[in-house]
Amino acid sequence: MTDDVFEVHRARGPFNAAFFSPLGPFIEWNLRRHKRRVYSELPHTVVELGSGVGANLRYLRPGSTLVAVEPNVPMHRRLRAAAARHGVRLDLRERLAERTDLPDDSVDSVISSLVLCTVADPAEVLAEIRRILRPGGTFRFVEHVAARPGTPTRALQRALRRPWAWTFEGCSCERDLAGLLRAAGFARVDIEPFRLHTPFIPFNTQIAGVAHA
Repeated sequence: MTDDVFEVHRARGPFNAAFFSPLGPFIEWNLRRHKRRVYSELPHTVVELGSGVGANLRYLRPGSTLVAVEPNVPMHRRLRAAAARHGVRLDLRERLAERTDLPDDSVDSVISSLVLCTVADPAEVLAEIRRILRPGGTFRFVEHVAARPGTPTRALQRALRRPWAWTFEGCSCERDLAGLLRAAGFARVDIEPFRLHTPFIPFNTQIAGVAHA
């Protein structure tokens, strides 16, 4: 990975694009209640970090604009098709979340789901979000996080951390993202922890919420 370019692995990149297309409805079924809450009443233009194949387009109103910061090129074809199906104008940017190239104080709302686990430096991404949000803007997130220390889920996350990260483009199941969000300098951060019940146990400890600039 260079400063501004995501280097797509010739096997993992296409695999993840193909994997998350059929798996998307299953993940969405598990997360939909929390996404409906935190993604309610989004503005006309939304910035999304790691748009993937477009799982969150359903939460935007038809005619809205999605500024999609998605560096993984194998995702782009499916993302464009999904935007067309949902009637959303797509402004697709092949950039890293750490350097969106958007102006300071220019965005009303940033969203992410299952993205902060994969970025190289989540604290740097949160600083970038704060930079581009206008005062009063919001960062709305649904992310998977490390389980509590001493729990069986935490032990499994630690045991699987290397193969999990290799398969899912550097995804970490051991990050304290709630702590990072609270330390990032937002005016207020509202976080709800919750747990999924899926076969993907390292993925089952989650948070959803809104950070206010």
